[in-house]
Parts: sequence; C-alpha cells; structure tokens
Amino acid sequence: MRLNRIHTEKALRPESEVCLDGGAARHLLKVLRKRVDDELIVFCGDGQQYPARITAIHGRESLTVMLGAAEAPATESPLSIELIQAIGRGERMDYAIQKAVELGVSAVQPLFTARTEVRLSGERVDKRLAHWQQVVIAACEQSGRVRVPEVKPPEALADVKARDGLCLYLHPGAELSPTNLATGPADRITLLIGPEGGLADEEIGHLERIGFRGLRLGPRVLRTETAGPAAIAMLQSLLGDWRTARGA
Repeated sequence: MRLNRIHTEKALRPESEVCLDGGAARHLLKVLRKRVDDELIVFCGDGQQYPARITAIHGRESLTVMLGAAEAPATESPLSIELIQAIGRGERMDYAIQKAVELGVSAVQPLFTARTEVRLSGERVDKRLAHWQQVVIAACEQSGRVRVPEVKPPEALADVKARDGLCLYLHPGAELSPTNLATGPADRITLLIGPEGGLADEEIGHLERIGFRGLRLGPRVLRTETAGPAAIAMLQSLLGDWRTARGA
C-alpha cells in the first residue's frame, strides 16, 4: 500500500518526534481520517523524506508523529527547468503548475503578457502566490518529490532578463524543433509559455534579443495549460531523467 505523503515547514530529524499542525494536520485527521499508529511519510523539502508513525492526536488540528531514518529517493530531475508561465484563469493556471511540478520543474515564474486576461495587484497577488505554492506542495506530495519548487512573484514579460543555459519559448511558427534539441546535453533550461492568444510580435522580439529561442512542438496549437506539460515531458525525455530511465 502506498503511504500518504505530507509536507511540513518544520525542520525534521531522524528518529525524533515532531508535532504537525495547521493544514497538514487537518488533512490527515479530517480528510484522510488517520488514527494513532497509522503510518505515513513526512518531508520538508530538504531533499529527504521520513517514514513516520502517528503517536498522539491532540484535538482536531494537531498530532505528533515519530520519524524513522531519513531516506533520499531519486525523484528529483538532474535537469533544472524553470517554467515561465503566462497567467491563466483559475483552474487552467493550477493545472499548468500542478503538471509541471509532477514532471520535475525546479521553479515557476508566473508571467504577465500583453494578451494576459488575468490582472492581479496588491493583496490579490499575495493570495494567488500562496494558493499556487499550495498547488506545488500538493503536487510534490502526490508525485514523490522531496524538494519543493518555488513560485516566484509574477513579473511582466518586458522585465524578463537573460538567463544562463538553454532558453526557449514556444511558438507554432518557430524553426527549432525537438529533434534539434537532442544533439547536445543541457542541465539548465528556461521554458516560457505564452497566453491563450499567443505572444505579441514585440514580446517575441524582446525574447530573441535576450537569447531565447523559439520552439515548435508540432503541427497543432496547444492551449497554454497543455503546452507547458507537453514541452516539459519532451525535455525530460530528450535531455532529462526520462532519457536516463530508458537507458540512453
């Protein structure tokens, strides 16, 4: 049976007790209906996880677990992929972030573009950032990851700066194809996904000037929430740990 995985912000030490409270405890007690002596896995994003057993329950929103020996599962990709994702509406943005994390991205940068329909400012930015970070944590819990990607504060495309490594933006008319990417290794990639209406010409010009290259995935135009996961899966297959898994 696959054990439930729970993230905590608290520092963890092997063979010690730790108190879980807040959202983690509520999920365990109210949603999963865990009881004393039930087993689970706890991680804090430091690259390790700990088998644990519930030793005490304190009311409805707090419990104590005993941690076992630290484990370091090989679930983190050696390929560092930063996803710069144009902000989509509601569940579309959640989906794009969730699947990107499951596929191994190391960071997520929400992006405002000329054709982005969602506008955020002030407290709304903080609320969305907190929400997106929870989407990331839930995806890490589900997928077995032991490091939690950061969701960076949103920025405008005009403020995107040059980055080290391979920098790509998706565009259906680009000359570069996945076949061309298979010719050499890469350990750091930045992938930019535009909004539903596509990137404006001046935005493409800015990206080209700072070293981004256009990439096409195929003959069909993908939705913004589909394009990111599709491209990340392709990158993992050609250059990342999916390539290693198949023995290439």
